[in-house]
Parts: sequence; C-alpha cells; structure tokens
Amino acid sequence: MRKSYLLTPGPTPLPPQVRAAMARPIIHHRTPQFQAVLKEVGEGLKYVFQTSGDVYILTSSGTGAMETAVINLLSPGDTALTVHGGKFGERWTELCKAYGITAEVINVEWGKAVDPQEIAKKLKANPKIKAVFTTLCETSTGVTNDIAAIADVVKKTDAVLVVDAISGLGAIDLKTDSWGVDVCVSGSQKGLMLPPGLAFISVSAKAWGLVNAAKSPRYYFDLRTAKKAWESTDTPFTPALTLVIALNEALKMMREDGLENIFIRHKKMADATRAAMKALGLELFAPTAASDVVTAVKVPAGLEGEKLVKTMRDKYGVVIAGGQAELKGKVFRIAHMGFIEEFDIIAGISCLEKVLSQMGYKFELGKGVKAAEEVFLK
Repeated sequence: MRKSYLLTPGPTPLPPQVRAAMARPIIHHRTPQFQAVLKEVGEGLKYVFQTSGDVYILTSSGTGAMETAVINLLSPGDTALTVHGGKFGERWTELCKAYGITAEVINVEWGKAVDPQEIAKKLKANPKIKAVFTTLCETSTGVTNDIAAIADVVKKTDAVLVVDAISGLGAIDLKTDSWGVDVCVSGSQKGLMLPPGLAFISVSAKAWGLVNAAKSPRYYFDLRTAKKAWESTDTPFTPALTLVIALNEALKMMREDGLENIFIRHKKMADATRAAMKALGLELFAPTAASDVVTAVKVPAGLEGEKLVKTMRDKYGVVIAGGQAELKGKVFRIAHMGFIEEFDIIAGISCLEKVLSQMGYKFELGKGVKAAEEVFLK
C-alpha cells in the first residue's frame, strides 16, 4: 500500500466532508429538498466570487463556462481582445474563432504578466472591441495577472471584462464587484476542492446588455435560460446533483475559514514552495509575477522533465504536473491550492529532492525541506 499526494493544479485533493457528501443517497433535482441546497450554494458562490449578483452553475468543465461567456456576449463578426500569456489565454482566442468572432491578440512572453496599459492602448486604437478576455492565474506558467488594474482600464470603455478564474478563484483574491469584473468564470476542481464537472459564471449588469443582444448560436449554454431558471431557484437542465451537494459542503468550509485566511494560507504555501526551489538552486519560471496557486519551476539542464514527473508519480505516489505545449519537458509545476496543507508541500518537496538526487542533480539534500519549514515556522 502507498499513500498518494496530489499536488497538481487540478484536480486537487478532496476534503473528507466533500467525499462524504458524495456518498449520500441520490435525490431528485426538481424537489424542495434540492432547491434548499441550491439556495445555500447560491449564497456561498456569491461569497467566494465576492459579488452581490447571481452566479450560474453549469454542468461542464471550466471550458464550458468560457464558451458560455463567448457565445452569450458576442455575435459573429464582433471583435474581442484576448491575452496570450500561456495555454489557457490562447483558449479564449480559439473559442472566439470557433464562433466567427475576430480576436485581436496581445502576445505576452510566457512567464510574465500582461501590462494593463497594453490593453488600454488596444482599446483606444479599436473602439469596436466589445469584450476583453483575460486570465486571473495562467495555470500553464504559474503567473497571476493584475486583474484590478486591468479592470480599472476596461471599465472606462464600452467593453466588458471577462476573467478566467478557473484555477484562481477561492485561492487568491478576486473582488468581482468592487474591481469591476463584468464576467467571471470558474470551475469546480481547483480552489473549490471538488471533482471536475461543474463550472460557474457571474454576469454584471453591463454584460447583460451584450447577452440580450448577442446573435451567436446557443442552447445548453444560454445564459438567458439559466437566469430564468435561477429566478425560481432551479436549473434549466439536469444538474450534476451529487457535485452540487458536495459543493455546498466545500462552500461551508470556505465560509467558516474566511476568504482572507484562505488567501493568507495559500500565500504561505506558495512562499514555502518557492523558498524551497531557490534553496535547491532551481530557477522559477515566473519570478516576477508568481502565483499563489501554482509554482512553475525550470527543469535543471541535462535532466528529463517528463521523467522527473513520471518517477515522482509512479514510484513514490507524489503527483505534480509537467509543462504544457511549448513548456513540455522544460518545467514542472507544484500546486498549492484548495485542500492542500503545509505537510503535503513538505512531502512533495522531500520527494522532489529524492528524485532529483537519483537523476544526478547536485545539491545539499534536505536544504529545500529546511527552507520550506522555515517559512512555515514564521
């Protein structure tokens, strides 16, 4: 027997309360009993999204919420602005193109955050841009973008700001209402501590103007249908009941902890992880805009990145993530979000040290663990 440690940027580990909720007998979704759950979930989602508006639940992955945003805000022939700073920023462009929407692209060097003034320049140069699509945490690179500053730019124009907070929500701060984020999308399997299968979307009054005017084809992901159903505390289609019931437990946990305490905990785990990497002589991929959600680290020269990840997973049961797209084999990623605690991080760093040593990387054994422990002791 071997215990596994899941340190990937989704799915993340499940708390016991969440696992237990999913073991309950199934109930029917068109009942007062499930409506009571939905009502609690709705209030919990507002808390986590930091919004007074409704948050709609989709039975899909986070990409389903991204697609929902694109097709409900824009029509074929419209123009949007997308930010390419990693694999998931590029997904916004791919979705726009799939529906005949022109995407003006800001290309950002992977490992760096977008400059909000670059967005301002694009919006000034092309007033036809109706929506700006960006990312809170670019999971593929471990970068957090300055959404507050971006929102301050976009709110001065007619465009709406759409934020992919799939990996960041519930782990790092995102003040949807007070910052002026018009549409925020997220998913269940990261900071919200659930299995994959649910997605969420909030919509501002400014964005609803575009929703009601959009001409893109939509049926399952039609926000007008979702809004009408939610007015009766219901969903337009069969929801993932078990996941929604489990979500209610996760949201209760988060409210008991308090968002500020959650953000502080994530920052400490991120600081400890990065301190360990530096102590081992490893180079962070995003040293200036590193996210408290996931840390991306460059694979040492001469080592096989994919072998490193595979050995940790298959031999020792410690699961971290490799690089994606152009970063495949070049970086590894350690997540510190959701139901991950300091001793999970310690175990992950210890395993990393062991495998690095076995692969011939020269360093002082135990130095990374020591550096992490020093952060946790503060």
